[in-house]
Amino acid sequence: MANALLRRLARHDGMELWVAEAGGRIVSAGRLEPVHGTDFAGIWGGATREEWRDRGIYRALTAARARSALDRGKTLMNSDSTEYSRPILERSGLVKVSTTTPYNWRR
Repeated sequence: MANALLRRLARHDGMELWVAEAGGRIVSAGRLEPVHGTDFAGIWGGATREEWRDRGIYRALTAARARSALDRGKTLMNSDSTEYSRPILERSGLVKVSTTTPYNWRR
């Protein structure tokens, strides 16, 4: 996964990787995916190490990604979040408009 993300960054297609560090260790991370030719940007892959949760780190990282999207002219955000992240995103101003249902596809 790390190599795929590094290759993606090398394409300079607008994707941004964001991390929060404490004591030289990454404690939270996420990415911003601007959608070319639209007003949308996706906030994806947000996660915080369990021992660092409930300190506002995920919220701060989400806010930083949203500010970066706004700086790029993106005014609409989307995120396919878990029920853990959803309340944080809603407190940040995002509104749940739909749900997704994951399936395992087998041939």
